[in-house]
Amino acid sequence: MLNRLLELLYKGYEDFLLREINKAQLPSHVAIIMDGNRRFAQKLGKRTGYGHRIGANITENVIEWAYELGIKELTVYAFSTENFHRPQSEKSNIFDLIKVKLEELCIDERTHQRKLKVRVIGDRTLLPEDLLRSVRKVEKVTSGYNEFTLNVAIAYGGRQDLVQAIRGIAQAVQNGEIKISDLTESTISRYLYPEKDTPVSYVDLIIRTGGDERLSNFLPWQASGNECATYFCAPYWPDFRKIDFLRSIRLYQQRTAEKEKILSKRAFHLFNEIYR
Repeated sequence: MLNRLLELLYKGYEDFLLREINKAQLPSHVAIIMDGNRRFAQKLGKRTGYGHRIGANITENVIEWAYELGIKELTVYAFSTENFHRPQSEKSNIFDLIKVKLEELCIDERTHQRKLKVRVIGDRTLLPEDLLRSVRKVEKVTSGYNEFTLNVAIAYGGRQDLVQAIRGIAQAVQNGEIKISDLTESTISRYLYPEKDTPVSYVDLIIRTGGDERLSNFLPWQASGNECATYFCAPYWPDFRKIDFLRSIRLYQQRTAEKEKILSKRAFHLFNEIYR
């Protein structure tokens, strides 16, 4: 009886949040730092692999929620460059899990119904060959789609991304392909991951689970310049619920409304200064 009541309350709150966020503009690009898989497993007395497996299921849910809402781009931080310091057995398990999930995306009917474009961003030279084959496969299978984009950050680090972009631009300048006088922000964006594809768009909202309030070297170019909203929440990634996702969207909308209000005030004061 109590569980049923809690389910009804949860569903009611979820419906309320959906009605609220549908009244305002949605973020176009949401990026997520999926933190807490290992701590979730430890809390239950399980091995770390258990937390990663449950977390991968939550990622599938979030893809569904983002698509349902009409979000155009979703980036998930699956494995950072710092994660290479973890034990070899854990790294192998994570890479195997990512490989399985990428293979599943290739044959999942929802991928093709949604016209989901899947891209991997990060240093591919650090990845095992069997995972690279799955990366190439899912990118090829979904290359013709553009309705909804999923960026999977593997072996990714924001500083490393900027460094490799600067190297690429320097090489292009040396080869005479680019003039220094022609360098713009869009030039830098084109040389960031993913290579030879449409750049990752500016981020509107970053979500981090697990209780830590830091961005962990994640998409610095796309996030910082856009003054994106950040939503830090306590649940470990395997505990992340739809209402947590909807709350993050509501926070983005509140931040956007505050920024618009400030800009309107500034414009009003400027108008008065000019015409008084």
